[in-house]
Amino acid sequence: MLHCHAPHATALATLKDPGMKPIDQNTARFFGSLGIDLDYGGIADDADEGLRLAEALGNHKTLLMGNHGITVTGNSVAEAFEDLYFFERAARTLILAYSTGQPLNVLSDEIAQKTAQGWQAYNDQAFAHFDWLKSQLDRTDPSYRD
Repeated sequence: MLHCHAPHATALATLKDPGMKPIDQNTARFFGSLGIDLDYGGIADDADEGLRLAEALGNHKTLLMGNHGITVTGNSVAEAFEDLYFFERAARTLILAYSTGQPLNVLSDEIAQKTAQGWQAYNDQAFAHFDWLKSQLDRTDPSYRD
């Protein structure tokens, strides 16, 4: 499980309707797999809040935490990181589209679902991507391995 306050995901989380509208292939990646929690109650520092957030995540892989940030789960760190990476890219696209003030061209549910399913064929790329990122760190600052 990974949790952060990435700028575009956090900006999306501050909207009254923070849903990830499927407007391109990156935003459609999260169609049907995103939980949204709109019950922000301050710093999550007790067990009851943790249980509430786990319930909000439910059977989704990703939880957009309203007025807060993003939590992503996966079968491995590489897979969770890949979804975190693509969620931030998707949130950036959506925030940029919103900033134009023009109506969004939202994909149909059928096309969004087809696109989300299409991403599954590329799941193994998460491991190559994560290995490449670690190789970059190995070259510049291998102390992360300590």
